[in-house]
Amino acid sequence: MRAMRELGVGVISFGWMGRLHTRAYASLPERYPELRVRPRLVAVADPVAGAREAAVEQFGFAEAYADHRDLLADPAVEAVSICAPNYLHREIALAAVAAGKPFWIEKPMGVSAHESREIACAAAEAGLVTGVGFNYRQAPGVQFARQLIRDGRLGRVTNVRVWLIADYASDPDGPLTWRYDRERAGAGVVGDLLSHGIDLAQFLVGRVAEVAALTDTFITDRPIPLEQGVGHAKVRVSDERGPVGNEDYVGMLARFDSGVVGTLEASRVARGPRAEYVVEVYGTGGSVRWSFEDMSKVQVLLGDGGDVHGYTTVMAGPQHGEYARFQPGPGQNLSFDDLKVVEGRDFVQSVLTGEQVAPSAADAWSAAEVDEAVVRAAASRAWEPVPQVSGRTTYDA
Repeated sequence: MRAMRELGVGVISFGWMGRLHTRAYASLPERYPELRVRPRLVAVADPVAGAREAAVEQFGFAEAYADHRDLLADPAVEAVSICAPNYLHREIALAAVAAGKPFWIEKPMGVSAHESREIACAAAEAGLVTGVGFNYRQAPGVQFARQLIRDGRLGRVTNVRVWLIADYASDPDGPLTWRYDRERAGAGVVGDLLSHGIDLAQFLVGRVAEVAALTDTFITDRPIPLEQGVGHAKVRVSDERGPVGNEDYVGMLARFDSGVVGTLEASRVARGPRAEYVVEVYGTGGSVRWSFEDMSKVQVLLGDGGDVHGYTTVMAGPQHGEYARFQPGPGQNLSFDDLKVVEGRDFVQSVLTGEQVAPSAADAWSAAEVDEAVVRAAASRAWEPVPQVSGRTTYDA
């Protein structure tokens, strides 16, 4: 039997997402033993002392640095996770490229399409494999839907509907974090949620060619936080409030290179839905529907439905995507964390083989170009073209 290979990993920024990446690395020897790899938690970098302490004491990292540059200079770190806020992505990713470290980065990859292009082109020029946090495409139901489309079982695909409706920012007294600052976050819900919807749509039916859109900000000011939190957690706030600099809501129309048309919608302030992320694909021969909130089910209609017209509910099972890595029989739910494990597998496999398996920096750049076209379209109230990107995208593989 081939010996296990150790892979030294470093995680930059140890908030909620940094911890998810860490757990994904730790799960790989169990979930994917054929990789013959044991990720070694070499170092974490975070300016917050409490985060560094948790990384060492609770997760077992060998080293903890306040500065990401010290982590990137550590020769034992062979691959890097970049889980910092959006406005730090460019600086850290370009430093990782300069250090020759392949990286797994969260989306949006930069605060603009220009920054995303810089990162993607620098990684490609250096010959580095990359990974990007488009984890919803890893869901077994999404993989099944893609296979139905690729096999022609929906006939000619005509249109798609994608919506990502959430309420994580619906409290008007929620803290004014970096996510609401255009300088540090870039766009708001466009980059935070709609970028996932764009990647799902492109993963299923191909590249978005042009868009029309509208956006709005419903909560225009928020209280200034008095402390730093993890993820969307509540923290103490002051009586002083500041302006929200980016959008809460977006609705868009899309035309794809394939001739498919689509509608996409996202909100971070919708009262009621918690994580209502839904994809529907329609064709001349049938349709398929999937929802993140009920991830184990896929609704499929093929042909005219027969005597009883309606959807058949297909329970996700071992024959769909990576389901069998986590559950032994059909009908059990996978979790958000499980999807990050699959994503981590793709990244680590890319690192080990040198072949781009994971969603790439070019994929993230492509989504960023759509994001930016959406923002332009909302301002111009006209259809805006989406520039094509260079490099290896995986959504069309």
